[in-house]
Amino acid sequence: MSRASTAPSVSFEFFPPKSEKMEQSLWQAVLRLAPLAPGFVSVTYGAGGSTRERTHATVTRIQNEAGLTAAAHLTCVSATREEIDAIARTYWDAGIRHIMALRGDPPVAADGTGGLGGAGYVPHPGGYPYAVDLVEGLKKVADFEISVAAYPEGHPEAASPGADLDHLKRKIDAGATRAISQFFFDNDKFLAFQDRAAKAGITVPIIPGILPITNFTRTVEMAGKCGASIPASFADAFDGLDQDPEIRHLIAAHKAVEQCQYLLERGVRNFHFYTLNRADLTLAICHMLGVRSQRGS
Repeated sequence: MSRASTAPSVSFEFFPPKSEKMEQSLWQAVLRLAPLAPGFVSVTYGAGGSTRERTHATVTRIQNEAGLTAAAHLTCVSATREEIDAIARTYWDAGIRHIMALRGDPPVAADGTGGLGGAGYVPHPGGYPYAVDLVEGLKKVADFEISVAAYPEGHPEAASPGADLDHLKRKIDAGATRAISQFFFDNDKFLAFQDRAAKAGITVPIIPGILPITNFTRTVEMAGKCGASIPASFADAFDGLDQDPEIRHLIAAHKAVEQCQYLLERGVRNFHFYTLNRADLTLAICHMLGVRSQRGS
């Protein structure tokens, strides 16, 4: 059996650039990863809908110029149903057929409240209250392929793990075709979540979200906000490397490959990489997993 036949399928996430320099960096990352033939690439949507135009421009450029299937993130915040429906129709007219439907997080206020895990979310008057409502609405606009978010360790604002799983089931029943997980580092918790989802009647793929660690301190902060635990082995691996970025990158690639290989051995065949708009780590990880360029083959 060839390496190509045993390699996993991959997809990538990018975020819209805030400056011309960042746009150049993003495009370089897209072009370096494009030969790996990802199933799709997604582009995020800022808190409060703050990157709406940049997200649209990035998604359409990736699909039109890089020849990749692009998926646009779309959230419920700061917009009415009519406004969101209009955005969705604009995507459909531009040839975008895949939407990542999310509740979204409110912008972080001057006093630090709001944002991810801030428990400051209030549905917009006249808007879609939650992701399940957004999925239902998008299906009425057009026959989009829809991905939704899953939280292996529970959404920070969920009343209980059972309630969180029930919410995921409702999103799937409303028309979502896959779930992509929040990043995690404890594989056994992801696998246990998969088992619980299957028992709950969720049959669509739940794709693990993999975050290569470029800055351990920042990752700990992000994990705290979204409720993702970090095993001691990760803390030990990055201990003392704050001032040594080259060694950090080597460790980051090793830990991510280790994480993916563990999941591969247990039947996982798809991975979604949070690239942070950088190609080097993701490219190295994919190469070590047997995902190679499809161009010229």
